[in-house]
Amino acid sequence: MAGRIAFQGELGAYGHQACQQARPDMEPLPCPTFQDVIDACQSGAADLAMLAVENSTYGRVADVHSLLPRAGLHIVDESFVRVHVNLLGVRGAQLSDVTEAYGHVVILPQCAGFLRQHEIRGRVSSDNARAAREVAEAGDKTRGALASELAASIYGLDVLARHIEDQANNTTRFLVMSREPDRSRRGGGPMMTTFIFRVRNIPAALYKAMGGFATNGVNMTKLESYMVGGSFTATEFYADIEGHPEDPGVARALEELRFFTSHCQIMGVYPADELRRSQKA
Repeated sequence: MAGRIAFQGELGAYGHQACQQARPDMEPLPCPTFQDVIDACQSGAADLAMLAVENSTYGRVADVHSLLPRAGLHIVDESFVRVHVNLLGVRGAQLSDVTEAYGHVVILPQCAGFLRQHEIRGRVSSDNARAAREVAEAGDKTRGALASELAASIYGLDVLARHIEDQANNTTRFLVMSREPDRSRRGGGPMMTTFIFRVRNIPAALYKAMGGFATNGVNMTKLESYMVGGSFTATEFYADIEGHPEDPGVARALEELRFFTSHCQIMGVYPADELRRSQKA
């Protein structure tokens, strides 16, 4: 094994699947919370951290964006994981036996239509893989888990229904983070740059800060805001753009951005995931 990579959840979680997909040669390290994942990487218990940041159906994963600026880590890669939700049950159970299905609060809305159709009550669990483990331990045919096929194989469960997610393109984006930055061009394809910033307290500061990206032909794929420290007056912005900081257009846009901001920090420079590139095509 070439080091360890930490993820949130238990073995069999979608974060575990992301680790297998993005870093198959590394040993996965399960952690209870996102903060524990960050702590493991900071302390050296893990070499990399795998963090879920958004889902195409559910939206932004709560708390992650507020944790990233304080993490002291750097984004070195992204991984788009196609999330297939499956209904798992104990050996010998049938779909008709299941009256309750347990899953993370993020996963339940992704298969709400299926649960409603089959009159199955959704129950919140702290983690999908944990739900699978607890269903296996309970041995109750009326209880199911909403999890991956990887979790089914780990905990000895049957797949009662495959790919029950409501949206056919259900995808979660993960970020791979490291203690050391890597701003080299790599991967042979386009690069992405992620940064956070706070605008200065002047009229139209955000509009002016964003103008440099438009005039320099830089595509901004994400711009999100969130409050800092519970204050309604301190707002931080998180942005993803296509390109490398050394690209002339990107360099000019970032220079103009810094003129209108009180704080600007590049969080990472990394290759665009192949799924991002294929969707754009």
